[in-house]
Amino acid sequence: MDDDLIAKHTTAAIRIRLGEARSQSYLRDFIYGAVDGAVTTFAVVASVAATGLSSGIVLLLGVANLLADGFSMAAGNYLGTKADAQTRDATRKQEEFEVEHAPDGEREEIRQIFAEKGFEGETLDAVVNVITSDKKRWVDTMLMEEHGLALESSSPIKAAWVTYGAFVSVGAIPLVTFVIDYFKPDVIAQPFGWSMGLTAVAFFVVGALKSRFVERSWWLEGGETLGVGTLAAGIAYGIGLLLKPLVEGAL
Repeated sequence: MDDDLIAKHTTAAIRIRLGEARSQSYLRDFIYGAVDGAVTTFAVVASVAATGLSSGIVLLLGVANLLADGFSMAAGNYLGTKADAQTRDATRKQEEFEVEHAPDGEREEIRQIFAEKGFEGETLDAVVNVITSDKKRWVDTMLMEEHGLALESSSPIKAAWVTYGAFVSVGAIPLVTFVIDYFKPDVIAQPFGWSMGLTAVAFFVVGALKSRFVERSWWLEGGETLGVGTLAAGIAYGIGLLLKPLVEGAL
């Protein structure tokens, strides 16, 4: 057995680890913002490029997407994360009320919950007595076991900023070659082709980074994210081709 694994599971190490404050992970918010930023911005790039419009138009619409859609994503994540916390707080108040005014029924709920987990007889009685002897422990258990709620949640503001930062930073990648083409028209022969390549790399890197946190192969995660992004980009490019006759007719 690995020595590091053994060292992490000594009595002292476990006590220290469990006693430490639990930090909230914002990986979901980062992945959410990064993938959506790259997908939506490249979707704009692909659909506009398919119509044959200039790099200036691509940049105008792309930057507008970064700022507006990025803020919308961040605001939505803020409200969603806040709603989760509000739901937990409201449920806690309800459980506290029920524990206070219907303790026998709530105690029976605890008994049935742990009976389903395989506890029985004197062991089940002991578990129920320990949990219901402390009101906070009792309510916490009901939140987790009956309602499936986490006892802690991410900061809505931090979640929003992580989402927005990831959206803008990764979402700007598809626009890089069009910025160069706009200011230096003769430097890049095929800005859309280079944009497509850079965006593909961004998709793969985001997926590969995610693999460090989800215990999966980096190339599998990278490939999955690349596949999802490629599908979205392909749909956007196809829509652009379909709309090209309309755009040409309007110009």
